[in-house]
Amino acid sequence: MATTGVMRPGHVQVRVLDIEESIHFYKNVLGLVETGRDAAGRVYFKAWDEHDHNSVILRQADSAGMDFMGFKVRDKATLDKLDADLQAYGVKTDRIPAGDMLETGERVRFVIPSGHVMELYAEKTCVGNSQDNLNPDPWTPESEHGIAPTRFDHCLLYGPDIEKNLALFTEVLGFYLVEQVMLPDGKDQLAIFISCGHKAHDLAFVRHPEPNKLHHISFLLPTWEKVLRAADLMSMNRVSIDIGPTRHGITRGQTIYAFDPSGNRFETFAQGYETYPDYPVKTWSFEEVGTGIFYHDRVLNERFLSVVT
Repeated sequence: MATTGVMRPGHVQVRVLDIEESIHFYKNVLGLVETGRDAAGRVYFKAWDEHDHNSVILRQADSAGMDFMGFKVRDKATLDKLDADLQAYGVKTDRIPAGDMLETGERVRFVIPSGHVMELYAEKTCVGNSQDNLNPDPWTPESEHGIAPTRFDHCLLYGPDIEKNLALFTEVLGFYLVEQVMLPDGKDQLAIFISCGHKAHDLAFVRHPEPNKLHHISFLLPTWEKVLRAADLMSMNRVSIDIGPTRHGITRGQTIYAFDPSGNRFETFAQGYETYPDYPVKTWSFEEVGTGIFYHDRVLNERFLSVVT
């Protein structure tokens, strides 16, 4: 857990329809820090309080969505062990050489049962968060630029066979189930929320007939007040808001869902509880799924259920 294996979500590569429009949005509205561009035309960003070189990579494409999500592991020995464990479990893996992504070491890539591409990696250049490590201030003026999330937090992904995803992540990669939403039969899962550390979730899946779909990318804000400030900035910049500000029953997080210029949904998320592997799994019945997702409204809107990229 977190200190010996998979530590945290590390990066996500997102497909966008207009790279220049998207650069403006992610840099000036969302408030990420641009850290580089590569020969393939990809543009790299990080949140102001992240230390590694990148966490969000944009790639221009003909369709929106997610190319892959990567998790940082403890060290090279852990990367090699998890690669071997995945293969022993029956998962085909590929080694992506160091340097394929800017300032990022060798990656182990594999496809999970829901069709999503995942990666593990151990090395990424530490560029710091623009603050001294000796007697640091709590924030800098640069950190207040745009919505200014502190980190890339998690993804919610749509696809089939989420029970097989759960088995893979818990039996091989050391994640554990934190919350679940059940289907009407009360036996099968509609949604699962899993963690590799002490956060309420590092990754979530919803059962969906089409594989490899992105529901949202989430960015962490420190307080409810910052979520409200994000709502103001979204309105000022005419960002298309899906729902919020509101709060979740699941995870207890405070949230706004909105769309980037390409139609990729993103979340600005605050609070949420801490958890541990020995805590009981929280379960939501199908009848209360609306309350679980949007605790104030207690119902889901159709766009939240149906729009994915």
